[in-house]
Amino acid sequence: MFKKVLIANRGEIACRVMRTCKRLGIKTVAVYSDPDRHALHVQMADEAVHIGPAKAADSYLNWQRILQAAKETGADAVHPGYGFLSENTDFSAECKKAGIVFIGPGPEAIDLMGSKSAAKSLMEKAGVPVTPGYHGDDQEPAKLEAEASRIGYPLLIKAVAGGGGKGMRIVRAAGEFKEALAGAQREAKGAFGDDHVLLEKYLEGPRHIEFQVFGDSHGNVVHLFERECSLQRRFQKVLEETPSPFLDEAMRRKMGEAAVAAAKAVKYVNAGTIEFIVGADKSFYFMEMNTRLQVEHPITEETTGVDLVEWQLLVAAGGKLPLSQKDITPRGHAIEVRLYAENPDKNFLPAPGRIEAFCQPDGARVDTGVRSGDDISPFYDPMIAKVIVKGADRADAIGRLNAALAETAVFGLTNNLPLLRGIARHPEFAKGSVDTGFIERELKTLLTRPKLTPAVLSAVISDLLLPDLDNMAWSNDGWRLGGSPGVRFLAREQDGTEHALRVFVDGDELTLEMDGKCHALIPPGAILMHSGDVWQAEVDGVSYNFMLTGAHAPKSARVADAATHPLSPMPGRVVAVHVKAGDRVEPGQALMVLEGMKMEYTVKAAVAGVIEKVLYETGAMVDAEAVLAHIKPE
Repeated sequence: MFKKVLIANRGEIACRVMRTCKRLGIKTVAVYSDPDRHALHVQMADEAVHIGPAKAADSYLNWQRILQAAKETGADAVHPGYGFLSENTDFSAECKKAGIVFIGPGPEAIDLMGSKSAAKSLMEKAGVPVTPGYHGDDQEPAKLEAEASRIGYPLLIKAVAGGGGKGMRIVRAAGEFKEALAGAQREAKGAFGDDHVLLEKYLEGPRHIEFQVFGDSHGNVVHLFERECSLQRRFQKVLEETPSPFLDEAMRRKMGEAAVAAAKAVKYVNAGTIEFIVGADKSFYFMEMNTRLQVEHPITEETTGVDLVEWQLLVAAGGKLPLSQKDITPRGHAIEVRLYAENPDKNFLPAPGRIEAFCQPDGARVDTGVRSGDDISPFYDPMIAKVIVKGADRADAIGRLNAALAETAVFGLTNNLPLLRGIARHPEFAKGSVDTGFIERELKTLLTRPKLTPAVLSAVISDLLLPDLDNMAWSNDGWRLGGSPGVRFLAREQDGTEHALRVFVDGDELTLEMDGKCHALIPPGAILMHSGDVWQAEVDGVSYNFMLTGAHAPKSARVADAATHPLSPMPGRVVAVHVKAGDRVEPGQALMVLEGMKMEYTVKAAVAGVIEKVLYETGAMVDAEAVLAHIKPE
């Protein structure tokens, strides 16, 4: 077994790999960029090496610098985690040349299966069904557009390299193709250094089911059963579970055999995943192979009892797989949800910032790379944590998931916890009748905000007033209780609904008047956090976000300005500017394209008018809510 392993990654997966290494007595080396200097994975490691500035291309994607760090620290192996260099052929090959073991498949397998187009060609030759499409070398826009017409719409443009939904677009009509192609290629180039794409027929209402495979250098290949990954947004998985509620035993066996055959076709070694798209009629098609450990691997570990990272280390060191196929028997049901710093109300835009407090649930596995006080950087994936539960069966697991999410809270930045709670309690999810379009179709229902109640407001107002009952002064608007008609507040919900509040005191008892009705002010058990006038309250597993101000506080006029002064929806880099001063624009016309957290966002005009000024050039960095241009409306 190895003596020292360098983890060529950051955040949650780096911490995950380190935990297994430490249990096995293997020393670990972390690498870090400028903003990760004090990150959790750096503090967990036995050694840490600085590899560059914040931009991934200059740090976590700089394999030359990482390989140098491995040599300097005497590491005998490198674990790439997932993302970044995990499917980089050059890095794998150079590690081998340097006598350092790459914990993953060899460069030949990465080339064959890591490339979506090469993998599809190989599967076609092997008789594995693949979705209709084009995955040729000719990448001329005219050729791709012609192939798109041949395949028919709707279709999917996908980056040949990488994954995670980057460089991917659904195109529903011919008129959308050119813009979608340019965006997909640009995003793929930025995320993976390769702008090659393939085209696939887009199947409406499909399910996404993958099989975990594992091979060793002695010719043994097994699968560790399936993971249902149909709950997605922007082509990125949000919730995964195993076993799939959709498969029967016959189909499970058939797909498992196909997955093993696919891995054997390339003499696959180490952990990999065969991903299938499955129709409502139970037909299935090979989509791609991820030649690395997957984000959702914990649910397989929970049901099989296998530490997949330990198997990776063992196989990379030349060992045989510890179990044969007949010895792998899953038990129970496991579910994982991904907690992200993102805004589901704004098309899941990343929402980086500081985590003021992170409350983790008891009785659940939480894989994370951050703590209270840490920052979610705009330069990397916005994942906060993965919450994993296991139950005796699916109903038990769903119950445990609801309980775990009720105990989870993240303060200080916008996150998708309300969405996760909405999914966990949705009746269609309980039935197991979801597909890859479920979140998009049900988003409004999933994000239904609970209305403010006297109990919730009691918690916040008590927090403000009870510590100082003797003086009872609230300085923001000058109202006082001594001889006055009470302390006045104004609560404004996220949908704009306003509530007039007044608090009265009688000795050490407080009474809340809300919209003209009186309630005893008895604070419930709650977790509270605020920044200025904005409050977040977690009460009985439900999140409430609202503003609490003085009755006569001025209201913000910034929203009205946003139409003529379009704002950046996130911190990031300007990758394209489509207008200049003097141009006339129509509502919906693209103004700029921003890139942040490995994704693109197109800022479009909200009004018809003339561009008076463009404030940023291509390549410039912008902050969230920065004004990007001035439009004179017509």
